[in-house]
Amino acid sequence: MEKRAVLHMFDPMPHVSPFDINMAIDAGFEVIVPYSNVKAEEVHGLVQDAIFSRGPAGVKRTGIFIGGRDLAVALTMLETARAAMVPPFEVSVLADPSGGFTTAAALVALVEKQLKLKHGAELAGQRAMVFGGTGPVGIATGVIASLAGADVTLVDPFNVETALAKADEYNQRCGARLHGTFAGSEADKARLLSNADVVFCTAKAGVEVLNASVLADAHRLKVAGDVNAVPPLGIEGIKLKHNGDPLVHAVNSPGAVGIGALAVGNVKYQLQNHLLALLLASEIPVFFDFRAAFERAREIV
Repeated sequence: MEKRAVLHMFDPMPHVSPFDINMAIDAGFEVIVPYSNVKAEEVHGLVQDAIFSRGPAGVKRTGIFIGGRDLAVALTMLETARAAMVPPFEVSVLADPSGGFTTAAALVALVEKQLKLKHGAELAGQRAMVFGGTGPVGIATGVIASLAGADVTLVDPFNVETALAKADEYNQRCGARLHGTFAGSEADKARLLSNADVVFCTAKAGVEVLNASVLADAHRLKVAGDVNAVPPLGIEGIKLKHNGDPLVHAVNSPGAVGIGALAVGNVKYQLQNHLLALLLASEIPVFFDFRAAFERAREIV
């Protein structure tokens, strides 16, 4: 008899996200086991308890999901989980803290597609600004875009030290080449936009980051993407379902287009479902982080 599909969900936060639990069920897992307040140093033991209890056939029906809100912690937990495997007792692992990897991968893949379709351009060589760039989705977006060849700046709304520290941390950890800055005023935002080819808006939900007057200072903008689905949206003029629609307020950037939160969310949903399903379908153990998410997001879009 085939063993039941089990997903162990490790989360350093007090609660495992209901979103991720629902996604796992829809991807085919029959038994979901959430673990909260998990410390990175506990992952090795938890993984070995999971792999040695089911036998070589059972581990193929077992997966591990790593959540939380901190990308660095999630990457450490993923590395620890991988190191804990003892062939042939190996299970597949997906890290997606705060949905950051799959959301960021979807956002960057959609922007990349519109660059090609509307401007005949590659992401490599584009100057990109990530507003809300020091949060989980913003950092993941910046890393993915940087590794794809873009010149990326993480923009914090309050503190340049925070932005510089995050850029340095993930440059060292992921091999990216991120810059850091802050934009505490409309004038700061306008200055940054004036030299941007691409804008990623990953700021807090329900906050308008870029209004029409600021967008008017963009002179070379090609594509802007916004993940905020809670009114007011992050970029004025971008609607939830926009996917390559004209960015009407970027009056000095003819041909600029926008991508809205529902377009990003549609790809993110498909992507997370696909990656979770692959934990069961793969014949060999797989270990998914933002790199794998972006590779498959490109295929989806």
